[in-house]
Amino acid sequence: MLPAADAYDIDLDVDDADVERLCSVTPDDVTGADRLTFARNVFVPLTTACRYTCTYCTYYDAPGEASLLSPEEVRKRCRVGADAGCTEALFTFGDDPDERYTAIHGTLEEWGFDSIHAYLRRACEIALEEGLLPHSNPGDLTEEWMAALREVNASMGVMLETTAEVDAHSGVRRKTPGQRLNTIRAAGRRDVPFTTGILVGIGEGWRDRAESLLAIRALHERYGHVQEVIVQPVVPNDRSDFEGPDSAALRRVVAMARAGLPSEVSVQVPPNLAPAADLLDCGVDDLGGVSPVTDDYINPDYAWPAMDELRSIAATGDVPLVERLPTHARYLPDGLRPDGVAPAAAPAAHDGWIPDAVLDRIRRDDPHGRRLRGVARGDGPLPVRRGAVGDRP
Repeated sequence: MLPAADAYDIDLDVDDADVERLCSVTPDDVTGADRLTFARNVFVPLTTACRYTCTYCTYYDAPGEASLLSPEEVRKRCRVGADAGCTEALFTFGDDPDERYTAIHGTLEEWGFDSIHAYLRRACEIALEEGLLPHSNPGDLTEEWMAALREVNASMGVMLETTAEVDAHSGVRRKTPGQRLNTIRAAGRRDVPFTTGILVGIGEGWRDRAESLLAIRALHERYGHVQEVIVQPVVPNDRSDFEGPDSAALRRVVAMARAGLPSEVSVQVPPNLAPAADLLDCGVDDLGGVSPVTDDYINPDYAWPAMDELRSIAATGDVPLVERLPTHARYLPDGLRPDGVAPAAAPAAHDGWIPDAVLDRIRRDDPHGRRLRGVARGDGPLPVRRGAVGDRP
């Protein structure tokens, strides 16, 4: 039984023999992908309040110091991103702020919202109004909130990080694998195209890494909703001195991800945190969201590579670089998928994987809609105004 899984009635067993087999995988056992994808996004750090105090994280702020973007600030950031040719509004988050964050809860009440998740829904609506597709990472969610937020998101995500109990997650407000697995399961039950991943170097072992990947695989095989798995090395920062994995270890983990996951699930490495060019032969086929206009607020010391650097990474593997929407292509409906991309199996409870509000935004006959359709079909983006590219909202 995975740690804390019983608290959420998660029926998920990982076979020891499968773990052993995956632990034996090396880069020589996999092949490189035939293309490399990325999404152009704008980071929108909705709040830095978080109930957890993970020792490797610089994103969260203590009560009294945490920030909360106003609706006007959300709109400004989204507008700058859309004008710079982005397609994705990435809503970054601390997990549901607890009762210590009195100022945050008081501000939300003044604005007419009874929870941070209700406010996130409104922020996603603003992103759609400004021509972007929301991709929210709000941490652990109940199934009810997953269903509500699905209606205004192109895709969503949460990092599993690890199925191991590690000291980096310790404390009174401990993050448990069961909580994360419950959220990933909720996304599957509610037909949400979903991104998750593992964090490498926070005290987990090789068996833990294999177990984490196999747990993700099992949930995807049950619901068909995992679009990509991030293999993210922990990096040193102002709050921690985790050194992270060396090159050989990272190559091995990426190869394990490629070998252990279904072929349709992309393997991503963040190009500002990992030597992506050195990992292409291990099965990496995606670079995730990269922003031309905002910092990586989760890892502010690690700058995004420019577009020319992304092209250089792809050239190292002699593969084309292709821009995508936050929703991976197979989850898009007929008429929006690139030629040759097979559709994902129909979701359990909906007509399609993409909610009406998102489809309406993509299909709108305006510059943003035309750009979104171009990227969706693989022949975009269309030209847009570039005057704001160097701005930092």
